[in-house]
Amino acid sequence: MADKASAEKASADKVVIRPVGADERAVWEPLWNGYLAFYKATLAPGASDVAWQRFHDSSEPMFLLGAYVEGKLTGIVHYLYHRSSWTPGNYCYLQDLFVADSARGLGLGRALIEAVYEKAKADGCSRVYWLTQTSNAQARILYDQVADVSGFMQYRKLF
Repeated sequence: MADKASAEKASADKVVIRPVGADERAVWEPLWNGYLAFYKATLAPGASDVAWQRFHDSSEPMFLLGAYVEGKLTGIVHYLYHRSSWTPGNYCYLQDLFVADSARGLGLGRALIEAVYEKAKADGCSRVYWLTQTSNAQARILYDQVADVSGFMQYRKLF
């Protein structure tokens, strides 16, 4: 047990959280596809292309950070800012978070969430929030440690 913990700590020490560059789509896409597969989601044709463009357009309020372990992209988080009628500061919606199976247990999910917190706070946002399926028990263990459950339910109509 101690050896595994030591190995995880050593790997976690080599984690870098930074924006994913416009030239890194080939390493982002497998993680994005893994996230979509996890949620059994199918996107409209071209949706990933549009998202990728928005992440790298400075006039868009959408952002992409990556968790790099020993230089390899192993986790991603997408987030965006939007206005609110409740506060002068924007809200930050943490839309997508995914860590490769091979890197689970290294603290990358927490590191990515904390990085979004830092960015949102620095940019004057008044809150960070996200959604997850109630059945996503493993992720909810982490989420319960880093945020509060709002008690709200999501309703939606798709077009």
